[in-house]
Amino acid sequence: MQEFFSHIPLFGTALNSGAILIGGTAGILLTSRFPKRIMETTLQGMGLVTLFLGLSMAQKSANLLLMVCSIVLGTILGEALQLEDRAGRLVDRLKKTLRIGGEGFSDGMVTSSLLFCVGSVAILGSFEEGLHGTHTLLATKAVMDGVASVALAASMGIGVLSSSVPVFLYQGTLALLARSLQSVLLPGVVAEITATGGILLIGGNLDSRDQETSGAEYAAVPSFRRTAGVLVRLMHI
Repeated sequence: MQEFFSHIPLFGTALNSGAILIGGTAGILLTSRFPKRIMETTLQGMGLVTLFLGLSMAQKSANLLLMVCSIVLGTILGEALQLEDRAGRLVDRLKKTLRIGGEGFSDGMVTSSLLFCVGSVAILGSFEEGLHGTHTLLATKAVMDGVASVALAASMGIGVLSSSVPVFLYQGTLALLARSLQSVLLPGVVAEITATGGILLIGGNLDSRDQETSGAEYAAVPSFRRTAGVLVRLMHI
């Protein structure tokens, strides 16, 4: 079955976008019927899945020193450039600029698009699809995004469904880029990138600090657990 789907271009990306549409539609239709307790528990379970995924990815490294240096240098560079603060300001600017269908629609679209696009799974899953034609990571992400979109759409409305378009464009572009760079992205390079992404997933799961629900938070989301925290708070608004 997996071999069959591997011949379908961008199948994982399309699956991810479709899951957002289905989950978002369910969230809108079941706003008052879906028990919040079930959604909260489901989101916590997805956090455990993400932790396992990060551990399995981190074990692919063959050079621990390289992975450590990548994490340290990336952290220093990110703090020096104030990427989190700049990303937060960009999010707020986008929400003010994109007034498609009203303020609520644009807020839902921008917020959910960033939640679904920012993170190592989106990048690594797209690379996996482009380089090897496999969809394991993106299929896993599709399930998690589908669950998240239920809670998001219940709180933020139909704008969440429109995030399926940016997700498809973003991940599809990355997959096509990876396919064009097959001669550069050798298996050893991809393994180290994957391992570093796994460490970021683990770190995000262990980071349970409370933040205000603002543009900066959405832009800095590194893991599904942080996403789950945002969604749980939205469900109580």
